[in-house]
Amino acid sequence: MKAKRRSGLRRAAVSLSFATLFFSGAAFSAGAGDLMVGLVEKQASTAGDISVAEPMSEEDVCDARWRSEWEEGECPKGEAATTEARVAETASETSTEASPSDTAAAASEAPSPETASPETASPSTAAAIAAAAQGLAAAGGGGQANGANRDSAALSLSGAVRLRAKRSLHDDGALPVLRPRKTLGKHAVTADPEVDLPGMSPTIWLHRALPDPTPPSKRLTASFARDLRFASSRHRVDWALMLGVLRARGERGSEPARKVGLNRLARNLVRLGARGDQWNALLALEGRTAFADRALALTRYHRAVGLRALVRGLESAKPRLAKKLLADLRVSMYPGGRQDVESGKTDVRVIVLIQYLAEAHGQVTVSSLTSGHGVYSRPGVVSAHTYGQAVDIAALEGKSITGNQAPGGLTEMAVRNLLLLPAELRPNQLISLLGLGGPSFPMGNHDDHIHAGF
Repeated sequence: MKAKRRSGLRRAAVSLSFATLFFSGAAFSAGAGDLMVGLVEKQASTAGDISVAEPMSEEDVCDARWRSEWEEGECPKGEAATTEARVAETASETSTEASPSDTAAAASEAPSPETASPETASPSTAAAIAAAAQGLAAAGGGGQANGANRDSAALSLSGAVRLRAKRSLHDDGALPVLRPRKTLGKHAVTADPEVDLPGMSPTIWLHRALPDPTPPSKRLTASFARDLRFASSRHRVDWALMLGVLRARGERGSEPARKVGLNRLARNLVRLGARGDQWNALLALEGRTAFADRALALTRYHRAVGLRALVRGLESAKPRLAKKLLADLRVSMYPGGRQDVESGKTDVRVIVLIQYLAEAHGQVTVSSLTSGHGVYSRPGVVSAHTYGQAVDIAALEGKSITGNQAPGGLTEMAVRNLLLLPAELRPNQLISLLGLGGPSFPMGNHDDHIHAGF
């Protein structure tokens, strides 16, 4: 009996608990429904007040309908009429969705629809009707007045959310995570044959400071220099010519000959007429034109540098050679080139080469040293002018190089004279319109000058 009683009490307690939960839920639902109905009626009444109060301008309608505190976009004109109609329909539906008790009370108090007047209608119904009428009027006649006097309606939450979602697909208003990188326009670039063409390899130019062109092994001894000068003054023969003959014969030492040999050579040169025509005397001495050309070129080189430089070295004699070049009236040089020589930028080989051409041709015009010349001779290759190891000759013997580059002409003679210099002073680059072998080669843009570089 006790067990049955306990089970009956337990069932009653469970039933009471479920009943309590049911009625609590019902009460909560009823309260929430009443709250929502009140909010909807308040919204409808607010819409009626706004629509009846006074018309708003198009800008105010746009601000109230389409803009929120996060948006700064323009009001879309195409959707204005549609939105007003939608707001009016929402207001009318809200007014009709009132509670049954309120509807019954209103029906008992109000007259029949046939006899009722607009003044006797409820405020919410009047507001809804007014909003709907205004929406229809705006939708039908918006094109006539450009929407200037349209009434504003309540903010449509669903329309604003829909528009916001549509805009967020394109731009959410936040700063970009990665700033877009600006790309520069691509320009057409000429292909480098050493890099782009198959089967080609690049040429790498390395600059190294050049040593003294006259090392101690190639310098004359002081005793030989005294004997040479004594023999030349005794027989009245140019010492440079005597030394040129010895060097052309292959005597490369510091003492190419002794006193007896120097006196014998001087007497032979005098006998062959070296005091007048040196080239014919040299030709008669050996009987070969190549020997005569070589010996005469060495004679001009020795005369250009002087006996002291051949004893002490060209590098130590560079200041004196630079002053001698600047004072030589046979050399015409632009102001920037003179400044290069005075400041020591120009290599001693270039100074000697210009002086040598003055001895060979009687007049030299220098158009470019370091100043005024570009850094690169061609893309990727630094010019020898940049290091002071090149010179451009624009005129010889008072004649321009332009128009005098035919075979057998002035340019060919100058290039041949430069090729006859000693190996330590012979240029590595001899560029003109003529190619005579060795370091000389033609280039089409050297029609107005001769380029000599080391």
